[in-house]
Amino acid sequence: MSVLVLTLFNISLTLLAYIGAKVLSKHYPNPFTTPVLTATIIIIFVFKIADMSYVQYTPAKEWLTYLLGPATVALAVPMYQNQKILKEKARLALLCLTIGSLATIASAIILSKLFNLSEQIQAAAAVKAVTTPVAIEIVSMIGGDPSLAAVLVITAGIFGAAFGPLCLSLFKIDDPFSRGLGIGTVSHGIGTSQAVVEGPLQGAVSSIAMGAAAILTSMILPLIYNLFF
Repeated sequence: MSVLVLTLFNISLTLLAYIGAKVLSKHYPNPFTTPVLTATIIIIFVFKIADMSYVQYTPAKEWLTYLLGPATVALAVPMYQNQKILKEKARLALLCLTIGSLATIASAIILSKLFNLSEQIQAAAAVKAVTTPVAIEIVSMIGGDPSLAAVLVITAGIFGAAFGPLCLSLFKIDDPFSRGLGIGTVSHGIGTSQAVVEGPLQGAVSSIAMGAAAILTSMILPLIYNLFF
C-alpha cells in the first residue's frame, strides 16, 4: 500500500470513527460514549486488527494536526460573541484559574510521591493539565520525559472530556461559565472540544482557560517543582 493511499485511509478512518462516535453519543449519552474516547478506542482496535503501527499513522496525523490551526482560530467566534460576559468575569476567572492550576500541579506531585513513583513520572504528571506542545517544553525544563508527558497529557484530556462534565454536574455546577473554566483548566484542547458541544459560552471560556493555564503553568511549575525537589 502506497504512503498516499495509507494516509488517505487513516484520515478516512479517523473521520468515520469520530462521526460514528458522535452518533453513538447522541443516541446513548454517557461518559463512556464521549466522542473523543470512543473514537480513540475504535482507531486503536482497528490498528490492532490490521497490525498497523503509529509510525504508519504519522502522515495522516500531520495532515490533521495542520487543520488544528483553522479550528483553533474558529474558537475566536464564540469568544467574540460572548466578550461582554468574559470581560465582566475576567478577574474572578483569573483567580480561579490560578487556584485550579496550582491544585492540579500540587495534587499530581503529591500523589506521585505517595506512590513512590520515579521523579520522571512525577515531572510528567505535573504537566498533564496543559496542552501537549507546552507540556513537552515544560517537562524538559524540569528533567522529565517528553514522551511520557505527551501520553499523560492526552490521557488527562480524554478522561477530562469524558468525566469532567459528569463531575461538574454531580457537584451541581450548572453555570456555563464555570463549567467551561473548569474543563479548560484541567483538560486543555481535548476537554475544550467537549465544552464546545455543551454550548458556545462553555467553549469560549474553556478555550481561554486552556491557553491561560498553559502560560501560567509554564511560569510557576519550575518554581513549585523546585520546592518539592
